[in-house]
Amino acid sequence: MTAKISLKDVHKAFGPKRVLAGVNLDVAEGESVVIIGGSGTGKSVTIKCILGLLTPDQGTIEIDGQDVLTLSPTERERMNDQIGVMFQGAALFDSLPVWENVAFGLLAQKKVNRAEARDLALEKLALVGMGKNVCDLSPADLSFGMQKRVGLARAIAHDPAIIFFDEPTTGLDPIMADVINDLIIAVNDKVGATALTITHDMQSARKIGDKVAMLYDGKIAWSGAVDDIENADNEYLDQFIHGRTDGPIKMALRA
Repeated sequence: MTAKISLKDVHKAFGPKRVLAGVNLDVAEGESVVIIGGSGTGKSVTIKCILGLLTPDQGTIEIDGQDVLTLSPTERERMNDQIGVMFQGAALFDSLPVWENVAFGLLAQKKVNRAEARDLALEKLALVGMGKNVCDLSPADLSFGMQKRVGLARAIAHDPAIIFFDEPTTGLDPIMADVINDLIIAVNDKVGATALTITHDMQSARKIGDKVAMLYDGKIAWSGAVDDIENADNEYLDQFIHGRTDGPIKMALRA
């Protein structure tokens, strides 16, 4: 069976700094996969390579069996139309009201008129537990947790087949983080999308993922079902999930 997303021997360096050194990862259709790892391990670079924002130095990236690295700009844009992204900092436009933020992509591509866009935005906001009363507010009028919800609504505005979640719980208190986790699960079930999340939040990873892949030293150091994390015989994973300083993962510390 063809994977929805498949990375094979993906490498990426920036000058002498090697970030990805042979990433191999398959994400099945309808699966929720979480990439974990410390800061600077290449999680964001991996997603940017899949989206076409960065070009790998080596390897292949396939979506539905098609090598996206060989696509023309028009074909790449068409491929990205089936992808939604929830950005780490929500990345909302302060100059636009909430509803226009949610429907921004559809309006920019002129797929709907403004009345249709507003109705669609209300529908998606309802899915993330937000009512009509926030529709005309500025993002600046919302708490960070509410901004995250708007970012999630925007990510699903066009009913994507694939959704990327970039550190969805970063900056949130434990209760709001759990709210966002629950919303991600509910939205994925509703939309039926394949999900790829990057995070260092193990509580979030355990809750929203079907499978976890740990990125370390430019490669996938371990991957497997969420239920197998605690009993996995992998010293890198064990050190990371328990937050220990002693182990094979060496952190660069400054005096």
